[in-house]
Amino acid sequence: MPFRVSIAVDAMSGDLGPRACVAGALAVLRSEPGLELQLVGIPDQIEPLLAQLTARERERVRVVAASQVVAMDELPRDAIRRKKDSSLRRALDLVGAGDAAACVSAGNTGALMASGHFVLGMIEGIERPAILAAIPSERGQTLMLDLGANTSATPEQLVQFAVMGSIVAADLEGGERPRVGLLNIGAEEIKGHELVKAAHQRLQATALNYVGYVEGNDICGGAVEVVVTDGFTGNVALKSMEGLARMMGGAIRGEFTASPWRKLSALLAGAALGGLKRRLDPRRYNGASMVGLAGIVIKSHGGADAVAFAQAVRVAVLEARNDVPAQIAAELKRQAG
Repeated sequence: MPFRVSIAVDAMSGDLGPRACVAGALAVLRSEPGLELQLVGIPDQIEPLLAQLTARERERVRVVAASQVVAMDELPRDAIRRKKDSSLRRALDLVGAGDAAACVSAGNTGALMASGHFVLGMIEGIERPAILAAIPSERGQTLMLDLGANTSATPEQLVQFAVMGSIVAADLEGGERPRVGLLNIGAEEIKGHELVKAAHQRLQATALNYVGYVEGNDICGGAVEVVVTDGFTGNVALKSMEGLARMMGGAIRGEFTASPWRKLSALLAGAALGGLKRRLDPRRYNGASMVGLAGIVIKSHGGADAVAFAQAVRVAVLEARNDVPAQIAAELKRQAG
């Protein structure tokens, strides 16, 4: 029997709206026989996109009506107070009611986090949620958190982030003891401010596979499976890597198109360039987990196309299959006991 799971999709979210969200979700539906989708949004915009489904596939898709959409620049408090019938809120309500195992949205990050906190609450023992995502690295990928949910974090919260990141990494990698590193300006014990030093000492006392401080170059270097930091530092690091990737992509294209001879060399190197493009394709790493919430919420990039959004749905299915919130709660109790 296939694993059966229902995923609520905020179909109106992101820059491309239903066109990308529905297409991406349906791609996963076809590859996951136990998946059921609840597509939340304006029915008149969703239903035409389901016309190509087979009768059996259509049985696994439910359209849930919502009359409002949360704008990408809307304040989180306004989304909570004034958009109670938005596609974002209704998708979260389905998770809160137990009618869906996870919510996937490409919408307003602040509104999704705040609404998720309001509707679902927090896992007992977790003070703040964190945004966790995969970063391409030499070993394949590295998980990093927090990437922007909290501009600052206490030592205890950084330890909580490490616990959550370790559990998600174990689920993704299939390993039991992922290596965890704390982001710092150097690997030496004397480096860093007092908050980082205090978190370092606390992490050393846990049962995690904590290897100590890591530096910025270790994020993509594959030194650890999980990198822990506060949301301000993590978001700056992430945006810096995204900017570097765009610059490198443009530079490579420019060099290979600068002359007819270089265009010919690009054709000869086509296989290698294609492999590099696939390896670094950001769509492969789409789908950030809002860990710490008492329910599974996956944030897709706002500009995601159908391929990228499908990856976010796959992350939701994986976390639902492994019941990540329950794992986090159990690990916190084990460490406290």
